[in-house]
Amino acid sequence: MREVSTKAELARISAGDPMIVWAGQGELGGRVRAWYYGDAVAVASPQLSQHDRLAVFGPIDELAVLVEWVLTEVDPSLRTFGDEELIRQLVGRVPDLNFAAAFGWMHTATMPADVTTATWLATDAGVEELLAEASPESYAWPGRSGVQRWAGLTSESGELLSIAADAWSAPEIGFLAGVATRSSARGQGLSRQVCAFATAELVKRHGQVGLMVHSDNAAAIAVYRKLGYTYRGVAAAHV
Repeated sequence: MREVSTKAELARISAGDPMIVWAGQGELGGRVRAWYYGDAVAVASPQLSQHDRLAVFGPIDELAVLVEWVLTEVDPSLRTFGDEELIRQLVGRVPDLNFAAAFGWMHTATMPADVTTATWLATDAGVEELLAEASPESYAWPGRSGVQRWAGLTSESGELLSIAADAWSAPEIGFLAGVATRSSARGQGLSRQVCAFATAELVKRHGQVGLMVHSDNAAAIAVYRKLGYTYRGVAAAHV
């Protein structure tokens, strides 16, 4: 096993895979570490979207050896994360690794053309209240590590109606999270407006954007597709 020392090397080994680049967070050598074995690569990134993740990429035979080594020699609590079929194969090859969940990764490098009045919020006021009402299971909350800023739409009276967060973004790829719309304001296309604004802003800053979505959330997936995102089935497993 060899440790990856630079983000340029990580991008080369993974062929620029956006999930691997995102997991690297542009800071290899500190709290984020990566290793490769043959053509397989694994990136350990603590508290990335609220989990200590081990993002993986590469051929199954080499990856199984690498993941078993990382989970044995580095940290067995890491949550292995990658393409769903790859994770399902790893579960059968790595001792004590159990399938946890399947979901979706979505990605775009295109700026949506939607017209929107959404903007970055000057403060986090009202965000926690909206999340508690509309999306209490959100990983992104004000004050959590990696959550940088919030985009939103407000009513004429100043009530916060819809939000999305710039959270856990890496220098090479932005990340969209914490999308929520007040229940009384749904059906008006507000989430699409907020996500269009945030996506455009993140593409301008980072060149590309990723997000995670529940695989059974057809409505959200449809909105993201209309904004230019493509869907990729992923999964997680843990010891």
